[in-house]
Amino acid sequence: MAAGLVSRERRKTVTVLFCDVAGSTALGERLEPETFRRVMGRYFGVARRLIEDHGGVVEKFIGDAVMAVFGVPAAHEDDALRAVRAAAALRDEIGSLNEGLEAGFGVRLSVRIGVNTGQVVAGTDERLAAGDAVNVAARLEQAAAPGEVIIGPQTWRLVRAAVTAEPLEPLPLKGKSQLVAAYRLLEVGSALDPVARRAGGPFVGRDSELQLLREAFAGVVAQRSCGLVTVAGMAGVGKSRLAAEALRGLEARVLTGRCLPYGQGITYWPVVSMLGQLLDAKRGCAAAAALMAGDVKVAAAISVLLGERAAISSPTEIAWAVRRLFESSADAAPLVVVFDDLQWAEPALLDLVAHIGQFSRDAPILILCLARPELLGPDRSLGGGMANATTVLLQPLEQVATAALIDQLLPRDADVGSRLRAHVQSASAGNPLFVEEMLALISESGGRDLAVPATIQALLAARLDQLPPGERTVLDCGSVEGESFHSGTVRILAPEARDVPGQLLALIRKDLLRPDEPVLSGEEAFRFRHLLLRDAAYEALAKTDRAELHERFARWLEQRGTGLAELDAITGFHLEQAVRYRRELAPVNERARRLSADAAAHLEAAGRRAMARGDTVAAVNLLERSEALLPAQQLNLALQQSMIEGLAMSGRLDDAVSRAARIATACTAAGDQVGELRARLLEVVWRLSAGPAAHFDQLTPLVEESRPVIERSGDPAAVAVLEYAAAHIAFIRSRFGAAFTAFSRAIEHASTARDRWFENHMRGYAAGCLLFGPTPVGDVLTWLEQAKAQTAAYEPLFDGQMVAALAQSGRFAEARALTADNIAQMNERGMVLLTALEMQPAWLTEMLAGDPMEAERLARQGCDQLEQLGERGWLSTQACQLADALYELGRYQEAGQWAQRGLDLGGEDDLSTQVAGLSLRSRLLAREGDNITAVALAHRVEELATTSDSPIYHGDAALNLAEILSLTGDRAGAEQAVRRAVSCYQHKGATAYIARARRLAAVWGLPAERSIE
Repeated sequence: MAAGLVSRERRKTVTVLFCDVAGSTALGERLEPETFRRVMGRYFGVARRLIEDHGGVVEKFIGDAVMAVFGVPAAHEDDALRAVRAAAALRDEIGSLNEGLEAGFGVRLSVRIGVNTGQVVAGTDERLAAGDAVNVAARLEQAAAPGEVIIGPQTWRLVRAAVTAEPLEPLPLKGKSQLVAAYRLLEVGSALDPVARRAGGPFVGRDSELQLLREAFAGVVAQRSCGLVTVAGMAGVGKSRLAAEALRGLEARVLTGRCLPYGQGITYWPVVSMLGQLLDAKRGCAAAAALMAGDVKVAAAISVLLGERAAISSPTEIAWAVRRLFESSADAAPLVVVFDDLQWAEPALLDLVAHIGQFSRDAPILILCLARPELLGPDRSLGGGMANATTVLLQPLEQVATAALIDQLLPRDADVGSRLRAHVQSASAGNPLFVEEMLALISESGGRDLAVPATIQALLAARLDQLPPGERTVLDCGSVEGESFHSGTVRILAPEARDVPGQLLALIRKDLLRPDEPVLSGEEAFRFRHLLLRDAAYEALAKTDRAELHERFARWLEQRGTGLAELDAITGFHLEQAVRYRRELAPVNERARRLSADAAAHLEAAGRRAMARGDTVAAVNLLERSEALLPAQQLNLALQQSMIEGLAMSGRLDDAVSRAARIATACTAAGDQVGELRARLLEVVWRLSAGPAAHFDQLTPLVEESRPVIERSGDPAAVAVLEYAAAHIAFIRSRFGAAFTAFSRAIEHASTARDRWFENHMRGYAAGCLLFGPTPVGDVLTWLEQAKAQTAAYEPLFDGQMVAALAQSGRFAEARALTADNIAQMNERGMVLLTALEMQPAWLTEMLAGDPMEAERLARQGCDQLEQLGERGWLSTQACQLADALYELGRYQEAGQWAQRGLDLGGEDDLSTQVAGLSLRSRLLAREGDNITAVALAHRVEELATTSDSPIYHGDAALNLAEILSLTGDRAGAEQAVRRAVSCYQHKGATAYIARARRLAAVWGLPAERSIE
């Protein structure tokens, strides 16, 4: 690990191979010790050779067992396949070994092998690996029969495209609490790529690159020249798929060869493959075969290359001979030569490619090289001084193309939600292979959560392990800050790192980073090419390092990030991570406790700030995390109150109620009477939302019981809750003047307690009191505008009341626009409950505007949302509003059902529900011909309305009586009732209500103009 980091360990995904000799104890007993030593020595020698040939490391010999690790000190993307190929080779090689052992010693050996992939911790200098993956590999080997190779589940997922294996019954392995899936290896295919290549898969978003390749081919044909095109891009970005699409339908001979990442005799492997295609007896090129037959020098060099002769031929002679063969083939038809995975090429092969490109004449040959960016030089090109060499840097797909690829790859009947689809699009960062692998994993698992496929993890880990130490240190440090990080992060986390700007520039050239907009002034910012790359770098850090680096970054940020809006949230997150890893590594000590308290304080501050700006979902998340960092017995009532309110606003009413009850019980146990009463008041207030008829009677005595105790305490936060509860009682009874006074006191005490969200929320309720109370609408609008200007935070109740006030004033277009904006903002903040409540002023707008059909839609939407939340207090009001809209649409039976629903939910003390519900019932009775009962009920409604100080309720009750009297033929009484209604509306200054009364009077056949005088 580079300077500045704490340990010299890394967490790595490796593949472990265990192999032992079956029956070795009996064999050792039968043979002389010297003979047994020689036999085992031969076995160990074969095992070491085969393991190392496949890129593994023999970590240790244990008795007759061999333990090998693939992936240390550096990871390869195909470590699992290398291990399985080594296991198969070792199993097969034992047959040849046994021939010599039987001849020399009269014995035969049989081995059993276990292979498993998983995460281990390994040092950067030493190769010793430790972890559960090692133990499972050993247990799989013990479970294998002689001559058998058993592979673990993650190994199988990584190699299944290249091997044949059969599933076994899940194995009960010693030390494992659950059964482990296992597979018996049958055969290893010839493919050296563990990921199945989907050459015929969907092709999207590459039109310009495709056109460039086809134009390059057309150019070499027209000019009878050689051209070289290099398509460079990160693994999985679609180089092979682009080449396959470009070559489809071309009138040319196509030769393909792929470079191998390891093995013996791999220098000219792609060329050997091409020559096999070119000289094939049935499908080969006659001109090339004729050249081989007629040119002794060409034939000699090619024979050496093909291993048919033991003579020595120089790389220059081989390159000359291959070029001659290619030119002879191109004489007959244009030739395309495709070198895939050229980043693995040996220098001699690159020289051969350059030789053909530079010296080929009068032959239409297109050399198409597919490689990763690390192959390219500083000038981002391959081909030296060739005038006809072109490099295409294949970038990830654009978002639209990625979405199209996802659509094409998903089965028609796939049930993949929008959240998961968006996660795939974001995490894949436009890499087609990543999209394919993620969707395949989702399809196989049937899950709804996205995991990173092991194939992608292997690709990314291998790429990181190939970096020079300095560049790797930069990525390690950057990953601690996140997907985007600042250069200062690297300097503070690795103070001894050298040339950080140069390392950053190198990583940009390698397409691992890109510049980003800085959050901190005076700093340069960088972003990982995609989130999965950041995660791969971070996951490789030892937890000891993570803990130390997160804390170090947080302390730096506390000093450097002053003025950063989300300083507490970001600092709290990093301290929280430091606490998490320290707890996982060791028992909690005093330092960890101090760190926990510090992290909790930052997260609480961030949560309360999120509450103040109305972002309740974020607030609940931050506050829950803060609470989790504190000792269970430590009660933070300010945090708990914010949690309760945040849960309720987020639509989690049951959680809000249960938390309030739990906090009250905890306060009782702690002897905190004020805290207990404060929590109980909140509990009952929110219980009213779940069942107002059942719980309203509890609130008044609780307020009376709490008042002397809480007022004596002088605790402003507790007094604010007390006044909030008292205001609730008056509000439900529609005594808006008294409610406004109580809410105003709650505002004052919440301000003293510095609870900004509670203060603003109470101000929103106070606005509702002004809206429905006797204050003229014009004055209400002025009050709302002034209050909103004085309040920096977002308070949706302001805008909700503003919508209703605008509607009362007849300013319907403004009301509708504000409704749409308010709903969008509340949805963005996760304010589920208030979004549902916003349907009430929206309903009022449409009813006053004379559009009952739209009013019915809005009211029904609000009812549905409240029903889903389990909210009953506001649902009673919304149900009666829906009933009113249905009544105006002439759907009387349905209107009666909803009115009854509202009355059942609201209870007798809910005056607004009683007035609205009974009014509608009285009108329905009149329409059914029960005039006496209808009139009596309408008079009762008027009496109920007089207990409120709301001119609107008074006017609505009078207008209701007017309709009933008109239905019964009492025109004089109806006119008088309309005049009373209009007078009430005029007192409120509610011009839209006056206009509605005039419209209804005209519908009832009353003299509307006289009625409003």
